[in-house]
Amino acid sequence: MSTTTAAPTSMASHAISEAAHRADPISLAELNERSALLARFDRSYLVPTATFLRVIGQLTRPTHHGVPFRALTIDDRRAFRYHSVYYDTPGLRSFHDHRQGRRLRFKIRERLYADSGERQFEIKLKGGRGDTVKHRSPLTGTDTPLDEGPQAFLADTLHRAYDIAPPPVLRPSLSTDYLRSTFVADGQRITCDAGLVCVDLRTGRTVRCDSGLVLVETKSAEHLTEADRLLHAHRVRPAVFTKYCGALAVLRPALPANRWRRAAHRAFTAETDR
Repeated sequence: MSTTTAAPTSMASHAISEAAHRADPISLAELNERSALLARFDRSYLVPTATFLRVIGQLTRPTHHGVPFRALTIDDRRAFRYHSVYYDTPGLRSFHDHRQGRRLRFKIRERLYADSGERQFEIKLKGGRGDTVKHRSPLTGTDTPLDEGPQAFLADTLHRAYDIAPPPVLRPSLSTDYLRSTFVADGQRITCDAGLVCVDLRTGRTVRCDSGLVLVETKSAEHLTEADRLLHAHRVRPAVFTKYCGALAVLRPALPANRWRRAAHRAFTAETDR
């Protein structure tokens, strides 16, 4: 795991913290019971902070019809620091498989929940319905994703899901750091990320997200949720954007990444640096 890169405080960071503290709380145990969603449909949005506060305010309002969304709360915290390292082949097989829309595609990453120290080895697959299916295995001590145990987990997961072998060589390719608040209703989840910093681990170049944007993902077992419809009503449309592919599209301009470039250049307004 690479060293975490502190994300600067931003308008978006203040917005997600403010929204989370205004909402009723939900514990991690109840979240896992009501909305684990390891198999789900994900939709991404780049949302200006003012619009984000209006939308989340409506979804978390106690007078809202049905059960309002609640904010994940752990030890009185409602905004949490995430650090991830993505692994790819020397030729960026995962990036190019996603670019080409291949059915048997996957992403491999190590995720650190910085506030608790928990680490997970995660493999994200594409399901038969076009949904995202996530497989996780805990990392302990000095374990890394390249060690024997995680590699056996990777091989077993890819064999069971796709009947393919794992890549023979993997290397760390990109790290991400950001602040996240999560809002939950039965069978639905909204993750809201701010202060995103991405580092190309092969070149050392860094890019930062626009401080006035919240990266919102809606996650559910259904194609469209109430949150999606409300965002659409506020004239916010889904963005063709992922942290991994979008960041690489900006950090490595020579890559063929047209499908992500428009959203990526909107999200990452700062110049890259070393």
